[in-house]
Amino acid sequence: MQTEFRAAAQLTNGLIRSVQRVHLSSLTPESFFQNYQKPGTPVVVEGLLDGEPDWDLNFLCEGLGDQEFPVRFYGQQRYQQDKREWTSTGSGVEAQTLKFTEYAAMVRSGEAYEKDAYLARCSLKRSLTLNISALERAEQQLGLNMPATYLNLWVGPAGHTSCLHYDPMDGTLTQMHGSKKVLLFPPSQIYNLYPFPVINHLWHGLKLRSVYSQVYPERPDFSAFPKFKQALQHCCEVTLHPGEALFLPAGWWHEVTALGEGMVSSVNRFWHVYPFSRAVSSWCKWRAHISSVFAAPHILWNFLSAANSGKKQQELSKLLQRL
Repeated sequence: MQTEFRAAAQLTNGLIRSVQRVHLSSLTPESFFQNYQKPGTPVVVEGLLDGEPDWDLNFLCEGLGDQEFPVRFYGQQRYQQDKREWTSTGSGVEAQTLKFTEYAAMVRSGEAYEKDAYLARCSLKRSLTLNISALERAEQQLGLNMPATYLNLWVGPAGHTSCLHYDPMDGTLTQMHGSKKVLLFPPSQIYNLYPFPVINHLWHGLKLRSVYSQVYPERPDFSAFPKFKQALQHCCEVTLHPGEALFLPAGWWHEVTALGEGMVSSVNRFWHVYPFSRAVSSWCKWRAHISSVFAAPHILWNFLSAANSGKKQQELSKLLQRL
């Protein structure tokens, strides 16, 4: 698959670029702002977790135990489908609530891989047993002080792919155990990446988000998506290892794949876009907000239906997870 991807890039005279890497010790809030945050440029920051424990499955089981988290079952066959036939993406995929120890057992047995079960974007706000001070110190050294969310945990089997999409907020993705490959495309390539139409939100709400691409970048169908050839000329690739964080500015398209074998874990946080001039001038960000407006009637109807259902608490919880 990787060979097919690189062959496609060569056919379009594209050169897969790398992302700049810098060590945390060489950065100050001012240098990070001027070189990366202000222009909206991705960067990999190394040396975040020197001397910190490895967040492997045993460590997470000790820290999280029987705490419950939503787990989404994507299924291996999903990635063989034409995305244009999908009815859900990302957090729109139905989730089941499991204890972390139950999910860990699925990972160990191989069931998580077989069903592509992913514990995604789970807030660590109530997980007081995990020491996140090193992560917070790194954020302070980078001058990141406008969080939009708390720290979120992502745990999944090797081979899982979070399909190509963008976020309307800045993000930091820190690798805690195992490695991940990230493909990146700049915001300027939005229409060469064939996002799902904004109008879809009227019928699907937030289940089928317009921030997702209809293209499989690793095996593109150029007959259906010919402009993707242009996007390939702007593609970047990075491999994240434990202790490294990727700063991902709002609007940057990314596809994230867990590498190796066994379990891979990461922590991310979303940040309000700063400086505000970058937020105001970002069409990708405005497009996501317009999509939310289109989704509002569908969301309201779902909440009213959930409030009047026999499983009120369970249904409302599912909707809140999707938001």
